[in-house]
Amino acid sequence: MSHVELTSALAAWSTNSDELTRVSIDRSGVAPAGLPDLVVFAKSVDDVVRTVSYAAAKGVPVVPRGAGSGVAGGAVAGDGSIVLDLSGLDRIVAVHADEAIAVVEPGVITADLDAAAAAQGLRYAPDPASAAISTIGGNIATNAGGLRCVKYGVTRDAVLALDAVLGDGTLVSTGRRTLKGVTGYDLTSLLVGSEGTLGVVVGATLRLSPQPVSTATASAFFATAEDAVAAVTALQRKGLRPSTAELLDQATLAAIDEANGGDLHTRGEVFLLLQTDGYGAEAELAVAEQVIRPLATSVETTTDPDTAVRLVATRRAALPAIERHGRVLIEDIAVPRSRLAETVTAVESIAAATGVRIFVFAHVGDGNLHPIVLADSAPAEQVDRAVAAIFEHAIAVGGTLTGEHGVGVLKRPWLAAELGDPVLELHRRIKAVFDPAGILNPGKAIS
Repeated sequence: MSHVELTSALAAWSTNSDELTRVSIDRSGVAPAGLPDLVVFAKSVDDVVRTVSYAAAKGVPVVPRGAGSGVAGGAVAGDGSIVLDLSGLDRIVAVHADEAIAVVEPGVITADLDAAAAAQGLRYAPDPASAAISTIGGNIATNAGGLRCVKYGVTRDAVLALDAVLGDGTLVSTGRRTLKGVTGYDLTSLLVGSEGTLGVVVGATLRLSPQPVSTATASAFFATAEDAVAAVTALQRKGLRPSTAELLDQATLAAIDEANGGDLHTRGEVFLLLQTDGYGAEAELAVAEQVIRPLATSVETTTDPDTAVRLVATRRAALPAIERHGRVLIEDIAVPRSRLAETVTAVESIAAATGVRIFVFAHVGDGNLHPIVLADSAPAEQVDRAVAAIFEHAIAVGGTLTGEHGVGVLKRPWLAAELGDPVLELHRRIKAVFDPAGILNPGKAIS
């Protein structure tokens, strides 16, 4: 389908096969059926309104796209679709220091916003591992989390207002620029995490946080995951609130050692990274050390920024080290914190039973685990069996299929098991209100 009626009114678009191949996939590795018809490079909100309105009238699927860094297949685009590339809408419109808010377009890179905020003594608190490449729009689509979310919350907690184009081409504004407000339903929170199925975000007003005056860092090794989780639980019971609490399992430590050299995997079965920040960072970490030292095999603490960078680098090295071994499936489950150690052990048992290599790192402070499945380490049916077992375990212990990556294409088969049919049907009815023609990212998440 040529879509001349649309392209004649646009400044930037392409039907080049190489370009269409590039925008048809994301980091998930999911291969779509065929290629999209067209990619539209939005240069203005009008481009988005025009594209969605046209697609609604013609019944053509529209797949919104940012950086393509998602890992659940949420930006995969197949035969007959239009890809709406929003990466060119990349202006930081304003940073209002006195109000501690930023107004941005969806194509702004997360780390760039954080840097702009830092220039005024602030920061954008959500800190996904992909911050250097992911866009704010993509973060909003999946409700991305990150290393700091245990204290500062996830993307939804930072979004005050949105401008979005609904499935019939209507441009709406939701939320407000004030920090408080309860007028009307909370449509802003509904749009956050909806994976482009309810509306295309074209602008966002975001809450910023003060830059911490100081940060203190600790790393610790433990003989078991149970000991590491018990240490974090003890911290929380003590009333301590670290800004970062990250766990790496033995398999991940071994992968880091193999990639970078070192002896991390010989120091314990589990690595824990903690950071505290603010005026009381050092005092808070001193109490944290007293709590965790009896449970740990070793503890290192520092307030020196350079040493902290080295300790944090261990956590950030995890995924690149694992990816050296081949194609990975970056899974993303969340469980009650009391079931986290049990879940780490369960994943190890699933790996042993299926012969699939699985690595685990986790945002241990809020129960969000990332089992990283080495996709080519076993026959495909065994990999599928391992992934299914991970999801089934998460649901069985009162957890969820995804903490921050979204459902996309990959997790749709398990939706009913978690949500139940009545709630799933309610989601579909909401989808029909926002997107009556059913064109926005069909086949993803709930749609």
